Amino acid sequence: MKLSDTIASVLKSKDESRVLSIEPDQSVYAAIEKMAEYGIGALLVISNHKLVGILSERDYARKVILMGHSSKETLVRQIMTTPVVFVSPQHTVDECMAIMTKHRFRHLPVVQDDAVVGVVSLGDLVKWIISGQAQTIQELEGYITGAYPR
Repeated sequence: MKLSDTIASVLKSKDESRVLSIEPDQSVYAAIEKMAEYGIGALLVISNHKLVGILSERDYARKVILMGHSSKETLVRQIMTTPVVFVSPQHTVDECMAIMTKHRFRHLPVVQDDAVVGVVSLGDLVKWIISGQAQTIQELEGYITGAYPR
């Protein structure tokens, strides 16, 4: 579990591999309901099997609540972030961390051949890195104590 590992590896290790989405003509209220139901902070916006946007809690807070709009009357297409920054399964953990840091977002769609194959969150990447560090520490402790190699 290294920074040079691919996002495909991260996706394979995730407990939940389903991609949750909403259509652009649905209400923001429906989107927020879905986020709450699944305990997530963002939804992909998909139209005709194509990724057209992403809607996050941040979009909702800044573009609906602060602007005094109604979430039941506002459509997802009106507040979604577009165009969407995405990566391929071949991108590395390090590259994705850099992209997410640069753009200041926490969710990154993974697209292959114009189809969404997953989403990685900043939390997924941090968990991956910490697991790798824990493994390295365990190996070093084993080496120091003479238990390595086995």
